Order: sequence, then C-alpha cells, then structure tokens
Amino acid sequence: MAAMTSSLTALWPMYRSLVGLGVICTVCIVAVVMVTTPAIKQNQQDAMHRAIFAVLPGTTTIGAFTYDSGADAFSTVVQGGAGSTLYVGYDPQGQLVGVAIAAEGQGYQDKIKIIYGYSPDKQTVIGMRVIESRETPGLGDRIETDSAFQANFIALDVRLNAQGNDLVHPVELVKSGQKTKAWQIDGITGATISSQAITDMIAHSVSTWLPRVRDHIAQLEQPHG
Repeated sequence: MAAMTSSLTALWPMYRSLVGLGVICTVCIVAVVMVTTPAIKQNQQDAMHRAIFAVLPGTTTIGAFTYDSGADAFSTVVQGGAGSTLYVGYDPQGQLVGVAIAAEGQGYQDKIKIIYGYSPDKQTVIGMRVIESRETPGLGDRIETDSAFQANFIALDVRLNAQGNDLVHPVELVKSGQKTKAWQIDGITGATISSQAITDMIAHSVSTWLPRVRDHIAQLEQPHG
C-alpha cells in the first residue's frame, strides 16, 4: 500500500503538468478562434462584395435583402449584409443596375458556390463568379478560369413568360462549341460534371428567384445603404 501511495505521489507532478498544459492549449485555441473569427467573417464579406461588383458592372452601392417566403416579402439587411439571400446593385445616380443572387450545388468533388448577376431590364444573366469550389485543378476549376465558359454569362437569356412565373426557355447545357441559342450554356470539354453543376444551379435559381424579383421590383429599385 505504501509503495502504491509512493508511486501515485511520484506521478502527481506529471499529471498536474499534463492537465495544466491541456488547459493552456484549450485557452489558446479559444483565444485564437475569438480573435480570428471576426477577421474571417470580414474577409468573406469583402470577397462577396468584390464578387457582386464583378457580376453587376457599374454598381457603386449595394443593398442587401432577405426573403420571407411565408410573407412573400423582402426585408432589408444592415451590418454589411450578413445573412442576405439577395443583393441589389445601384449606380452613382441611385438607379438599379441589377440583382446578384447566390446559389450552390454539388460539383464533382464537393459543393460549388457561385453568385450571378441579373439585369431585370435585359432579362439576362450578366455575370457569374465562383466564390467557393474544390474542383480538380486543371479540369473542374476551369469553371473559374475558362474565358469561353465565363462568356456564357455575359448575356444569358432568362426571360420570364407573360405570367412571370417561369422561364420562356429553360437554361440548358450543350457540348462545347454547340451553343446556338442565347439560353444555352457552352460546356467545358473534360469538365462536364462541373459545367452541368453550374447550369443546374443557375437554372434552378433563376426559376425560383426571378419571379420574386419581378413581383417586388418596385421595392428593390429603391436604394438602400
């Protein structure tokens, strides 16, 4: 018994040191998270704003909105637009340039997140940027770097029908070099899955959001800081 007590006594300093080290490590991790989280969120917000300016050329001011499907209404968002579901760009005169809408879907490797710009006047998608992707370098990531693929989204036809509840022509993917219609997306050879993912995201998103934008365009046309 005495020998066991002696052994426990001898181990106590080591145990105390390990516990103390664990506590210190935990405190350090918590401190790092607390310090870096605001910076990470700010960087994400800044990246989102850069993407919005890119997909809505001519924008100088951004308004942020959330949408309540139950009330069928948009609400403005403050504090940089955190939690927004839709962004609106205004020119220096306060006139509406277009609407930027985020979308996401499954790519070849993982989720792909994009944001695209929409012009209510032209009824076209006028820009698209990938904001998060883990697609294969050199293949799937060409959705970000391929200029020919990006050109699909300069004037992609997404006109609504007379009732304003659906597209006149559904957005569709075609093989590279076979695009003949303004509502078609020319795919990327060797990156079909990633190209299809972008097409599906935009097709679903415009069908959902454009009728809402049309119904509430008067509200969205009012500049918000």
